[in-house]
Amino acid sequence: MSPQSRNRQIRDVVFVDGVRTPFGKAGEKGMYHGMRADDLVVKCIRELLRRNPQLPKDRIDEVAIAATTQTGDQGLTIGRTAALLAGLPQTVPGFAIDRMCAGAMTAVTTTAAGIGVGAYDVVIAGGVEHMGNHPMGQGADPNPRFMTERIVDPAALNMGNTAENLHDRYPHITKERTDAYAAASQEKLAKAYAGNHIQPDLVPVAVKKPGQGWALATRDEPPRPGTTMEDLAQLRTPFRAHGRVTAGNAAGLNDGATTALLASADAAEELGLPVKMRMVASAFAGVEPEVMGFGPVPSTEKALRLAGLEISDIGLFEINEAFAIQVLAFLDHFGIADDDPRVNRWGGAIAVGHPLASSGVRLMTQLARQFEEDPSVRYGMTTMCIGLGMGGTVIWENPNHPDYTTDPEA
Repeated sequence: MSPQSRNRQIRDVVFVDGVRTPFGKAGEKGMYHGMRADDLVVKCIRELLRRNPQLPKDRIDEVAIAATTQTGDQGLTIGRTAALLAGLPQTVPGFAIDRMCAGAMTAVTTTAAGIGVGAYDVVIAGGVEHMGNHPMGQGADPNPRFMTERIVDPAALNMGNTAENLHDRYPHITKERTDAYAAASQEKLAKAYAGNHIQPDLVPVAVKKPGQGWALATRDEPPRPGTTMEDLAQLRTPFRAHGRVTAGNAAGLNDGATTALLASADAAEELGLPVKMRMVASAFAGVEPEVMGFGPVPSTEKALRLAGLEISDIGLFEINEAFAIQVLAFLDHFGIADDDPRVNRWGGAIAVGHPLASSGVRLMTQLARQFEEDPSVRYGMTTMCIGLGMGGTVIWENPNHPDYTTDPEA
């Protein structure tokens, strides 16, 4: 008799739910100053459990939490420690994961692969970055060979420099164009807040300010609604004299956490869990570290090939706005207009913030909410650039679309 594993069928993976903390500004003036990163993750896990009471805690098979800087309150195998702190049974394992900005995205794709082959039924995946406690690159010790053997240009170790390099490669993408995109991101987020599109998936966090007492964080801290082109034109270019990248057309330094609940389609049906999205395909790809922001282009091309889809099949894009130049290079490559209504419908990281390893699940949570509100869209995409020259893309299907089916032969 053949081992059962030889007859294993790949199972559908579904996105059940996703939540996040409001994103804060990193540093002493930020709302999470003095707070622990792992406590932010715990609040997200507990909120997932509260929102899905039909899920027995002991049915969770894994907790995967990403962090780019895995020391201090983001260390000690944070997936396991966060699971214990959140009150999950000691039988529920957990692990930490790192793919820099795409940490939470990789936590999702890695555990989704486990679901697909039957290793898991239900998982929690997410990410956290407290950039106030852990500034980018803190404690890093790049191997001297990177420079002595010219494996990587030293400028590639600074993400802002890679954005300037991308401007050099695509000189037709001007600073004025990136500023216009950034202003539009702020405006779209403000409209999304006004329409109550963002708030339903935010986890309120109690915060304490020295001398001010306790308060409840219920909104993102970074947004600057009303930002104009004139405002953006006056900002300095810190990465290069007379450069094009500013604090206004790039994501800031932020604190925040995200978590998502994933399951096999069969387990979701058995447990009465909602299905907000079905994973169609995922892919990661590498590019020259010097132009890190171009990474989403090859990862998207690869994901589309795996899915058997064309870029024209994608009805919604959630693209992480690490830098405006990076998004515009992606759009130009695929022939998509800067103001295409399919792209970052509710704004992006330039406005809302980018706490590194947490951002991938923010993209997914927003896409899931948009799927629910717009059943006319069948396929959506979450994609992002990744430090040291990578890109990641996940393609999702909308269960609210009239053509949605879980039949593998369809």
